[in-house]
Amino acid sequence: MEKKSLLEGKKILIVDDEPDVLDTLEDLLDMCDVVKASTFDEAKTALETQSFDIAILDIMGVEGYSLLDIAKQQKIIPVMLTAHALSPDHTIKSYKRGAALYVPKDKIANIADYLEDVLEAITRNKSTWWRWLERFASYYDQKFEKDPQWKDKEFWKSLPYA
Repeated sequence: MEKKSLLEGKKILIVDDEPDVLDTLEDLLDMCDVVKASTFDEAKTALETQSFDIAILDIMGVEGYSLLDIAKQQKIIPVMLTAHALSPDHTIKSYKRGAALYVPKDKIANIADYLEDVLEAITRNKSTWWRWLERFASYYDQKFEKDPQWKDKEFWKSLPYA
């Protein structure tokens, strides 16, 4: 018997200024009730007038960090998804600002797995970043091998694993 997805029936807001990204996410999360927003104002209104389990927020083009703050105030799980702001610096900033996770857009195909990780962590009283290094360390090694913030392993080693 197939295990039921933790995402089944969850209401998710996806925010991105690129229509193809919104459509891709909607397709990948077909087990969820998905609401799309392509601007900061649309997303802000949705966050303040509807209830969501998770908000997937682009950083650039839609004021993602401002939306992160609103999502947290509304007790909605915020997940950052980005291409243009992909860097160790933005990863650290997202973590410190309270994002449940930070996902590179070129890893979007596995978004359901990452969101399942977050929901599993919450049900098990773990940090939502518990599998981040396992999921993304080799990707970051290739992409940011010369970036001093990635080479300084102290922060990365401090990410919770339990």
